[in-house]
This record gives sequence, structure tokens and C-alpha cells, in this order.
Amino acid sequence: MAYKIVRKERLSPNTVLIEVEGRDIAESAKPGQFIMLRIHGHGERIPLTIADTKPDAGTITLIFQEVGKTTYQLGRLEAGESIRDLVGPLGTPTEIEKVGIVIVVAGGLGTAEMLPIARAFRAAGNHVITIIGARSENLLILEKEIGEASDELIVTTDDGTKGLKGVVTLPLRELLDKKIGDLVISCGPVIMMKVVADLTKPYGVKTIVSLNPIMVDGTGMCGSCRLTVGGKTRFVCVDGPDFDAHQVDFDELRIRQAVFKKYEKLAYDAWLKEHEEHECKIGEAAKK
Repeated sequence: MAYKIVRKERLSPNTVLIEVEGRDIAESAKPGQFIMLRIHGHGERIPLTIADTKPDAGTITLIFQEVGKTTYQLGRLEAGESIRDLVGPLGTPTEIEKVGIVIVVAGGLGTAEMLPIARAFRAAGNHVITIIGARSENLLILEKEIGEASDELIVTTDDGTKGLKGVVTLPLRELLDKKIGDLVISCGPVIMMKVVADLTKPYGVKTIVSLNPIMVDGTGMCGSCRLTVGGKTRFVCVDGPDFDAHQVDFDELRIRQAVFKKYEKLAYDAWLKEHEEHECKIGEAAKK
């Protein structure tokens, strides 16, 4: 079965949004869950967050960064083309309850993960303060959407081109110093989540992180996404992706994230060379 892309939008230089047909997933997915997809029969499986659902239309929204062979291939597909395999929803949904003031902290692509979660916490009666950050203004995504899903929105950029100059933990510290926040939930680069966890721990504020380690099958069979939480081995694909930030071994997670870097680069370089040669042949044929 093929899953048709009905809409495509480029959110930043290397971030792409696609809306894909998938009625069963759209009707059952909950905030915090993800899918596994395979572009074609010879491709690898990759996990992607479900950033939005439209049950009436039977579609789901996926947002990804072009960082390797498969995501670059996916980014070259256009509306009307199809994806070979789409499996989900997978993972344990985010636990949504009324706790008071929820501070959502998102860095880069993590904003896509936090969008449905912010909406759900607000719908549950919480006051949601969202902090989003990126290196520069042109790398910010979903600012309007997550702003509408929040009661307050704070924007930061490393270079100061939009919002506050600095990283997301600066306004977070200010809020915590004022004793604002009953729950912090975060998603973004591993180092950012580690800093968030280290920051909130002395304040005694419950903190959840949504993790996105390397996955192969997404069902707990391969063990590629295992990590240590509270001294015990957990599998992100089935036990997560949400975990108590103060219990996560971020150093181990960071090391595991780099395990296949060498092979990812080799695969991307080989694909890029093949793609460039193919484009060159097409160009030469067009001139004749």
C-alpha cells in the first residue's frame, strides 16, 4: 500500500513539512506518538514525529530535517507522489493532565514534537508557556502555530535575529527563579535537553523530555534505541519517547546517537554522487 503526499511545504532551508494520507493513524494518534516510514522497497526505516492530524481528511503531518540520505530523498518527493510504507502510531502517548502551569521548551525541530503536546496541555486546562529557540530567525519553525497553542510564547535565537538573544534556558531560568512552572516538558538537541534537566532539578520541578534516538524497527525488537533511565535499560520506541529528564543518562544517549555517523555519511555521499551523475546525464540529454 502506498501513502500519498497531499501537501508539501519547506519551513526553513533544511526543514520540510509533508501532509500524508493515513486515515487509520490520523484517527488514533495521540500527542507524543510517532510513525516509522520507508520511502521505497530498498530504503531504510526512519522514525518521524506526528506533528498534526486531520482525522476528517484522513491525513497526518510529518516534519523532518534533511540530514542524511533518507531524509534528503524524502525531501525531494513532491505532492502527488507516494511513500511505500507508513506504520503507526507508535510509542507511548504523552501523559496529559491538569497540573497548573506547564512550560514547554523546544529547540529546532523539537517544536514540531511539542506542538500537539502544547495544544493538549492547554485543552486540559493548563496555562501553557512555550519557549522555542533556534540558531537564527530563518531556522525557527511553526512559530505562529505553537503561539496559538500556548498562552504565552517566548522566542529565542542564538544570534538575536528574532526574540531574545541567547538560548532557551535563559528565559526558563527567569521563570523558575520567579517560582513559575509546575511541569517542564522539553524536546530538542540532546545537549539542550540535558541542560534543561540540569537547570530544573535544583528547583524540584518535574521535567519530562521527549527523546528521539536511533531506531530501526520501532517495536522494541532491535534494541537500537535503548538507553539508561534511573539505572535501568529502557527502549524509547515502546517505553517512551517521554521520560523523566532527571533520570536519563544523557551522556550515554549522546554517545549512542553518534554510533552510525560514519556509515550515515558514507551512505549519503554515495547517494549524492549517484544523484549528481543522474542529474548530469539528464542535463546532457536535454541539450541534445
